[in-house]
Amino acid sequence: MSNARSNVPPPPGPRFVRKVPEGDTSERYVCGDCGHVYYTNPKIVVGSVVAHDGRILMCRRAIEPRKGFWTLPAGFLEEHETPEEGARREAMEEARATIVLDALLAVYSVPRISQVQLMYRARLEKPEYSAGPESLEVALFAWSEIPWDEAAFPSVHWALNHYWETRNQRVFAPFVNPVGETGNLFSKRRA
Repeated sequence: MSNARSNVPPPPGPRFVRKVPEGDTSERYVCGDCGHVYYTNPKIVVGSVVAHDGRILMCRRAIEPRKGFWTLPAGFLEEHETPEEGARREAMEEARATIVLDALLAVYSVPRISQVQLMYRARLEKPEYSAGPESLEVALFAWSEIPWDEAAFPSVHWALNHYWETRNQRVFAPFVNPVGETGNLFSKRRA
């Protein structure tokens, strides 16, 4: 069975072939010698919308993808790390900020790049921050000052808008992708 999807990762080794393993329903890499099934699973991204005195902490990316664009402190979850630990670590790495998580804000899906994004609502523990190695600069923006047209990813828009919607709510259900949005780079602009 051939896979028509262009985003299939390369094989993990020379003896692996794509096929549907016995008892499975999806095509996967299987070792032609021993039958070992190599599972390629989605990546988990963790991050936060960090507020301080009515302003939002944002980082200008120093790395690709989308170098030079603004984002929220976020990145890949590491092995043996809870999502909460990962969100705090990412804020420290990218913005040299110590944060306090308030609530899970959203769970977004970006199937094009096999990502699940867990975004938290948070606040600065202390009003101290600076650019980490993955950021060109870090700043606090009032809502009216957010560089919307320079946002690195669609999920930055989603998370900011979902934060704004819940900023005065103590309890709310976590959000998901806006209707019709799959994370393709700016198929729709912020309303």
